[in-house]
Amino acid sequence: MKKYLLLLALISGAGLKTLSAQEKSPYSAIDMMLIRGEYERVIDTCRLILAADSANDAIFYKMGLAYQNILPDDRSMDCFQSALEISPENKLYKFMVAKGFYGKVKNKLAEPLFSSLLESDTLNWAYAYHLTSIYMQDGRYDESARIYSRFLRSDSSNYMYLDKLGFAMLRMGELEKSKELFSRSLEINGRNTNAIKNLAYLYTMTFRADTALTILTRGIGVDPSDMDLYVRRAALHFSINYNKRALNDYLTILASGDSTTLFLKRAGIGYANNLQPGEAIRYLTLAYKKDTTDVETLTYLAQSYNSQDNTEKALLFYEKAAEAIKPSAERLGITYVMMAETQKTAGQYRKAIETYLKALKYINDPNLYMIIGNLYDEKLNNPALAIRYYQLFLDNLKNARMAFSKDYVESVRKRVEYLKNPPPPKKD
Repeated sequence: MKKYLLLLALISGAGLKTLSAQEKSPYSAIDMMLIRGEYERVIDTCRLILAADSANDAIFYKMGLAYQNILPDDRSMDCFQSALEISPENKLYKFMVAKGFYGKVKNKLAEPLFSSLLESDTLNWAYAYHLTSIYMQDGRYDESARIYSRFLRSDSSNYMYLDKLGFAMLRMGELEKSKELFSRSLEINGRNTNAIKNLAYLYTMTFRADTALTILTRGIGVDPSDMDLYVRRAALHFSINYNKRALNDYLTILASGDSTTLFLKRAGIGYANNLQPGEAIRYLTLAYKKDTTDVETLTYLAQSYNSQDNTEKALLFYEKAAEAIKPSAERLGITYVMMAETQKTAGQYRKAIETYLKALKYINDPNLYMIIGNLYDEKLNNPALAIRYYQLFLDNLKNARMAFSKDYVESVRKRVEYLKNPPPPKKD
């Protein structure tokens, strides 16, 4: 394949220079060495020629082709850039340099070159393909769509152009237009699984899951070896609680040799929902070995063991699930505390109390009771609720994350007593 591509490159470059009869012989020899794969000899020969003729763009180009086959692209890029510097209007050199930048994800350098090339030849798909790829990566879907539309006008029966324009429209949020384009593509080529997948996605996005499933099933009929179609159909079945159908698809995927954790877990869930705890445990255990912290896997394992009256194993996995949830719960609790502190600083005292109470659902920190009590006491003038939360603080001191001094605790006790038995108001 490499030799075939190299031959194409040589043919493309055949018109690079008009050579005299005396010049043709060494150039033909270099071309034959390239075709035979004698890349080191090509490089040595090109160096000798360049030593005497350093402005020979065709020789730089041929040396670049040789370097492409034996070393990383840096050396070949240097050669192609040298050729382009000598002949800046040469389209082949410009294309090779642009492709080099594109391959290195240097899109800002590649884009102006591809843009210039496409301006000179507006229906050259190789130029358009690379330029629109850059646009799509940058989120410039409308610019890609304009180019795809131009190609589609030139050949309305080309399903690849329909697919490209359809995908650009999809990314632009033009779902109905995208659906129309992919449908036309599929009418032209009924075996176009790319259109099938995108159409299924579009029908899913527009809440027509049954139609999406029909389309995916059609795709599987077209290419039963395309596991991605099964993955998509399985996920859709799973999302709408078609448990048995989802299970069958996941078993097909697993049988193909793909032991992805998600697929193992969902096969296990399918068996669990189908009241087959033994099979559920088999697949869920495989998923657990790959990811010991997945709460869903742990919970379904616990439920499946419970269905088998294996209380010990069920409790073990419920405990593991609780431990897996705990760090996330604590992070959520801390987030609520930070939010409440912001509300308190802004004078939103009642909202702050609501948020502190949310935090207490996730973190057991008695200091939060103290803060709430203080807000009721000093900001909202509600002695009854202040007493309640001060008392909760005192009752839960053993769970405190920080040590409070005896004097501080005693001052809280005294404040509670004061609020319970305030002194009578002074008479005028």
